[in-house]
Amino acid sequence: MIAEPDLHPIVRIAPAKVNLTLAIGPRRPDGYHELHSVMVPIGLADRLSVSRGHGAEDSLHVTGEDGPPRPDDLVLRGIAAARAAARRSVGPGAELGPLAARLEKRIPIAAGLAGGSSDAAAALEAALEAWGVTLAGHDRIAAAASVGSDVPFFLAHGPALVEGRGEQVTPLRGLRGEPAGILVVTPRLHVSTAAAFARLDEDPDAAPADRASSRVSSSHLADELRAGLRADDLVLRAGVLSTANDLVNATATLVPELRRVRRGLARLLGRPVGQSGSGPTLWALYPSATDAEAAASALAVAQAEGRLEAPGDGPAQIIATTIGGGRDG
Repeated sequence: MIAEPDLHPIVRIAPAKVNLTLAIGPRRPDGYHELHSVMVPIGLADRLSVSRGHGAEDSLHVTGEDGPPRPDDLVLRGIAAARAAARRSVGPGAELGPLAARLEKRIPIAAGLAGGSSDAAAALEAALEAWGVTLAGHDRIAAAASVGSDVPFFLAHGPALVEGRGEQVTPLRGLRGEPAGILVVTPRLHVSTAAAFARLDEDPDAAPADRASSRVSSSHLADELRAGLRADDLVLRAGVLSTANDLVNATATLVPELRRVRRGLARLLGRPVGQSGSGPTLWALYPSATDAEAAASALAVAQAEGRLEAPGDGPAQIIATTIGGGRDG
């Protein structure tokens, strides 16, 4: 379906995500793994604006990130995927002119927070609105999945259970009550997601002690969110959730420094510390944003005083924010 195109700049907020659970099944014949992960958007976000372009091609200007956009920038790939899906839906003769995008980056790059995937989802949705094109739900998901495995999650705009290789997304209810606070700490360490999955497949020492445990925890959390879970009850489950990530050991074998950072954080914060995706971002849950902000301030002092190890190229990024909402949240 196609309507009048929007000639005004379209603005999208592209939030980061955190994996509260990540259970990984065996490798499939297509090279991907079956996932079972409860993901939540958080308040840390990039800002994307899209408007009709004046050149012959789509363009992108990025602020907050050093260097020019990469040739495979996910924003441009999101626009390209939207254009391809729109042409299949409304026909090759539709007016789907070039777009100009401006991205303000705040989410750390290559941090396990899926900032690039969120940007791609925002670009896909903004492009369709700019052209006045409406796609069926399955076509939107397929277009998002063609860009990357984490991209479909961001079309849910809230907590979701993610399965398959990432293309099966089931929206979940948001947390009840006051939004839960979350502290995210990103050491300046590089972790390759592909390498972490490969290590999980190839190295018995990289596998979790009990792979069934993560799946049980993930299923249980998804059921609780469906039923309606209060933020303070989620915080009480942090100890279980902090161990429900099958990539933790694999990442630690690739980047041993990250394990030391995690232990240091747990000692300083006095609470469980989890890992988002393949890392390096680590997280801790709090009853409110105020509690998370107080912890962030104390942690910044500890880092400045040398009581928090900060391996890598510069100090770790410390951000306090909230977990985003969802249906009936």
